[in-house]
Amino acid sequence: MSDMATSTASAAKRGKPGRKTAPGGKAATSHGRDPASPGAPAPHGGDPAREAWELLGKLFFAQRGRMLSIASELELNPPQLLALQWLEEPLPMGELAGHLHCDNSNVTGIVDRLEKRGLVERRPDERDRRVKLLVLTEEGQRMRELFVGRMHEPAPAITALSRADQRALRDILSRAVEQP
Repeated sequence: MSDMATSTASAAKRGKPGRKTAPGGKAATSHGRDPASPGAPAPHGGDPAREAWELLGKLFFAQRGRMLSIASELELNPPQLLALQWLEEPLPMGELAGHLHCDNSNVTGIVDRLEKRGLVERRPDERDRRVKLLVLTEEGQRMRELFVGRMHEPAPAITALSRADQRALRDILSRAVEQP
């Protein structure tokens, strides 16, 4: 049994929730934080880039419920919402498939349902009539604007930060997005 497991098991026998200890007696926490630095994520070999990426992922995935709620309200599924998001300008179906990271056949099903709802039209490309462009209808544009507007509302975790921290986060993420 590891030192941490032994410590936890001993605490459980004593009827206490117990404080887990890592090998060497250093306190560990069950919530993945480094007790030496309250509020800081547990170190990943001292790699701040990895830690930042992990935290961005957690923040992003914490918003999944919000997206699913909006999808339900609009009576669309998440792939349909994402398709609307990408259709700011007319796109060929193959290009939309690339943005959605799925096969062309999957995009056909997504577009069929959007077209049935009157949100998207297929139009021939003037430069190559073999290519079908996806174009939002007025109702599709309205739904897109509603979805994008709601998803761009800052998450509570961001609004809870001080204005200075919000600016710093914005500036850092802007520099990261500008990287090739």
